Amino acid sequence: MLDVYDNRIFHLHNDQISYALHVLPNGQLGHLYFGAPMHGSQADWQYLIDSGSKSGGTAKFSADSDFTLADTAQEYPVWGTTDYRQGALAISQGQTPLYPDFQYDHYQVLRGKKRDLGFPRTFGEDDEVETLQITLVDHVLALRLVQSYSLFQDQAVIVRSQTITNESDQAVMLDRMLSSSLDLPQGQFEFVHLSGTWARERQVKTQNLVQGRAVIESLRGASSHQQNPFVALQRDHADLNHGEVFGMNLVYSGNFIAEAEVNEWAQTRMMIGIHPTSFTWKLAPTDSFSTPEAVLSYSDQGLSGLGTVNTRFIRRHIIAPRWQNRPRPIVLNSWEAAYFDLTEEKLTTLLNAAEEVGIECFAVDDGWFGQRDDDRSSLGDWVTDKKKFPQGIKRFSETVHDHGLLFGLWFEPEMVSPGSQLIKAHPDWVVRPDKGRYSIARGQYVLDFANPAVVANVFNQMKAVIQAARVDYVKWDMNRNITEAFSPYLQQQDRPQNEFFHRYMMGVYQLYQLLLTEFPDLLIEGCAGGGGRFDLGILYYSPQIWVSDNSDAIARLSIQSGTALGYPLEAMSNHVTAVPNHQMQRITPLATRYNVAQFGTLGYELDLTKLTAPELATVKKQITWYKQQRPLVWQGAFQQLQAPAFGDKNTVAWTITSPDQEHIRVGFFRILADVAGRSVDFLKIPSADPTTQYCIDETGSVVSGDVLRRVGLRLPYQFNGANQTEAVLQGDFQSAVIELTAVKKVSN
Repeated sequence: MLDVYDNRIFHLHNDQISYALHVLPNGQLGHLYFGAPMHGSQADWQYLIDSGSKSGGTAKFSADSDFTLADTAQEYPVWGTTDYRQGALAISQGQTPLYPDFQYDHYQVLRGKKRDLGFPRTFGEDDEVETLQITLVDHVLALRLVQSYSLFQDQAVIVRSQTITNESDQAVMLDRMLSSSLDLPQGQFEFVHLSGTWARERQVKTQNLVQGRAVIESLRGASSHQQNPFVALQRDHADLNHGEVFGMNLVYSGNFIAEAEVNEWAQTRMMIGIHPTSFTWKLAPTDSFSTPEAVLSYSDQGLSGLGTVNTRFIRRHIIAPRWQNRPRPIVLNSWEAAYFDLTEEKLTTLLNAAEEVGIECFAVDDGWFGQRDDDRSSLGDWVTDKKKFPQGIKRFSETVHDHGLLFGLWFEPEMVSPGSQLIKAHPDWVVRPDKGRYSIARGQYVLDFANPAVVANVFNQMKAVIQAARVDYVKWDMNRNITEAFSPYLQQQDRPQNEFFHRYMMGVYQLYQLLLTEFPDLLIEGCAGGGGRFDLGILYYSPQIWVSDNSDAIARLSIQSGTALGYPLEAMSNHVTAVPNHQMQRITPLATRYNVAQFGTLGYELDLTKLTAPELATVKKQITWYKQQRPLVWQGAFQQLQAPAFGDKNTVAWTITSPDQEHIRVGFFRILADVAGRSVDFLKIPSADPTTQYCIDETGSVVSGDVLRRVGLRLPYQFNGANQTEAVLQGDFQSAVIELTAVKKVSN
């Protein structure tokens, strides 16, 4: 709902949040409030606006007013106009910086947002979302700026974006154009971000904000293993499940910057958008440019509560409707079972075992094409290796389908190998400067996806394979980042080279659009050397993403805990793999590997033919159980009760609760044995309905939700040196998943 007062105060609100902004004395847009729902009157908002003073040491915006932007909360600040903080927008003309002065012109309200595969953006039906569009104009520079604010029904989220149009007769250069800026009046926050590296992605990091800036960024051409575009500000004294938290995420997969800045008056500004270091956009007369969308979220239930907010929103307004309430198939991936040593005979034996245990999709990973016996050849030549598949990949796909399974195939469409036929035919299709040295990584180069001809060629190659082999599932990989960014195509088109990174991402999205338009039922799983491109831009097209190349269950506890702050469980592709684990050489129980993986989209990646008969029986039982219970994964509310980055680092506890609170899954994980532990531990279950009695599947006991909330669920007995007979959890890397099922309401 939108309340407008005198065309100067705008209040977007629903039952979850309020967002208020207003026209400043200089005609620009100022920020008033973002947070828990407020039912303020016009007088209330005016009270927040009125100020009879300004801070010391500030410059006046103009000679005829005491007004200054230095200490003013703004919606879209421009650096250098009496505000010395970082700005969201910077424009130049030649070597001359411009300082646009965007004045309020008018507003309009739009209902509904259509889903468009051309570029990732949030969407919703007419009764689900309304968008406030405020148009501002700089009459001197002849520039028009439209600020968009989308409010979604029953969501604690505001989605922001901007479109700028050049109405002058001369080109201008956009040097910086971020997607969102949020000014908060207080500075007592911790900056929370998800940082890491390959095989250790999205570790929760927090840092206290002081006067100055905290910045995370990616300049790798992807959102990256090292950083993630989800960030948050949490109030002092907030914890995992309590306190106010403000989140930001970017619906984008390329270079980004996210930062929090505290000024000398302890005011905090958080911003996110395309990284300006690698971005320039030439805006010719009549041209427009639109930023990727930024998702601003709010919770007063701590970071885990913010994760719940983000999950609810992404499920409905980012992930494709086709996959929102549709089971994701349980995949057996051939990679760790065979690596490049593929033969049709070996895979058929593995397929037989997969069918026996209940696998739903058999995916052939890297090595099926060209002469791909290692990771140094054949990328760009998407034709079947007849040595490995003498009758073609189509024939093996028919075998898979005859067994009643879906068929999956691995591609790395953005890359090319030095000796490939593609690079011989089109040497100018590679990202590299026309002079001097350029680097190579993993034996491969990056294709120039800023060039539409490159995208079309790759699409036509993939289309031929997918069509002929009736491919149901594609694993889209991307194993190296961009270096020496230079596009021969942009050079030919006389476009600035700093447009490359954004145009590259537009090319990636174009390939997604082509594939999903041609094959609307195709399930594409995102992957980038593991979790190097786990972001809302990819989720828009790929409803699930490979979380990390590190499949070790214990390492995954922290990776999945961090990921869950910004993304839904069902977006996480989790595989049970062999032991010793191929990345960590750690040996963990099969039950623990499965228990971690079932908190997401379950898959397997190991040689089933090497398992013992009891192990195969266990895997079959696991899969049968998951199939019965998997709606809970994409419908339930996930809550983190204990996480590696908060409190006891030796225990992790998660719950998923069904929408009606009648089914609660509790996952408990103890990393290392604790012999000095006490005999009984309880875990409080906040999502239990106090008016309901629950049956505990482990014991058959019945207990009220009130007891579960206030005292807790009794955890399985841990061996403590004195209870050998009674102990259920013994040794390192133990876990338990306990199902709580409602049996009846408690009488008053």
